[in-house]
Amino acid sequence: MVASFAPILARATKRAGGAKELEKHLPKAKSAKALKAVGDDRYLSLMCLRIFRAGLKHDLVDAKWPAFEKAFHRFEPKRIVAMPDEALDACMKNEGLIRHWGKLKSIPANAAAMLAIAKAHGGFGAYLADWSETDTVGLWADLTNRFQQLGGNSGPYFLRMAEKDTFILTDDVVKALVAAKVVAKKPTAKADLKRTQDAFNAWGEETGRPQCQLSRILALSVG
Repeated sequence: MVASFAPILARATKRAGGAKELEKHLPKAKSAKALKAVGDDRYLSLMCLRIFRAGLKHDLVDAKWPAFEKAFHRFEPKRIVAMPDEALDACMKNEGLIRHWGKLKSIPANAAAMLAIAKAHGGFGAYLADWSETDTVGLWADLTNRFQQLGGNSGPYFLRMAEKDTFILTDDVVKALVAAKVVAKKPTAKADLKRTQDAFNAWGEETGRPQCQLSRILALSVG
C-alpha cells in the first residue's frame, strides 16, 4: 500500500514558503479538448525542439529554432516527408541550424511516424488526449517505440512541453520516491515503473491533483 501524500505535500509547502508560493511552482495540464485543438505541425515542432535541446543549452537551441522552422516547412509533417534526401543533406551545411546528423535525420522519420498516428487517431493531439493518465509509463514506452531520439526522459519532457499530463523522473523526484519507499532506486525495470505508476495513481485519487503537479511537489519536497 502506498503511503499518504500528505507528509510529502507538507514538506514541499514548507520548503516553498507556504501554500500560495507552492502553487506558483506547479505546472498545468491541458484538457483533452485543448490537446486535440493543437495542430500536428506544432506537436512535431515541440518534439524536435525537445530532441535538439537534449544535451545542449536550451537558450542556444531556442535561438536557432526559427531557422529550423524555415528549413523544415514549419514542421508540416506531409511536407517534411516529401523532402528529398538532398534537402536533408543541405541542412548539414546550414550554419543557422544545429548540424547533428543523428538528430536531423530523425525529423523526417518522426514526421512519418506522426502522420501514421494522426491517420489512426484523427490527429496526434487526439492520440495524446485519449491516452489515460493512469498508464503514463505506457505512453512513454509507445513514444520511444514509435519515434526516434525520444528515449530516457526525452519523451516525458516532450509531454510536459505539450502540456499532456505526465510525471518526470528527475533526480529529485526519484529521491522522493525512494524516501516514500515506492522504489529503491531510479525505476527502469517494468516492475519498478509499475510501482511508480501505481503510486502516482493512488496519490492522484487522494489529492485530486494531476500527475505533473504531484511530480513537482515530490521534487520540491526534497530539492
